[in-house]
Amino acid sequence: MADRPKIIAILNTNQEVLDLVRESLQQAGYATVVAHIDDLKRGRLDMIQFVEEHKPDVIVYDVAPPYDTNWTFLRLMRNSKVMQGRAFVVTTTNKRALEELIGPNDVIELLCKPYDLQQLVEACTSAMEKQVAAKTA
Repeated sequence: MADRPKIIAILNTNQEVLDLVRESLQQAGYATVVAHIDDLKRGRLDMIQFVEEHKPDVIVYDVAPPYDTNWTFLRLMRNSKVMQGRAFVVTTTNKRALEELIGPNDVIELLCKPYDLQQLVEACTSAMEKQVAAKTA
């Protein structure tokens, strides 16, 4: 089990962003799996089966407009049994708009600039390290 690659699931509504984030994380040495949030929300992709099959260590979830419904979907996902013990890194393209809805948060504003992508990789690495520390504590 220790030799298993660290897996990050990328959940987004935009294929180009999925590809950019996937490439950045793979260059950092992570294995990645991707899913479209709309496919999860509409039931075209079974979230429980996806997580059980891929066993991601970290999940990168993008909160897109409409922020209220997509934030609610994230909260529902996080509270599901299959997500327990998994780290989340949350992104959005408009942090200010999301903060107006939910208040100050540690969401990463992702505009797909090199700095944003590096910040995302660092956040995933940090989430992975915290998860490993929690499991060994």
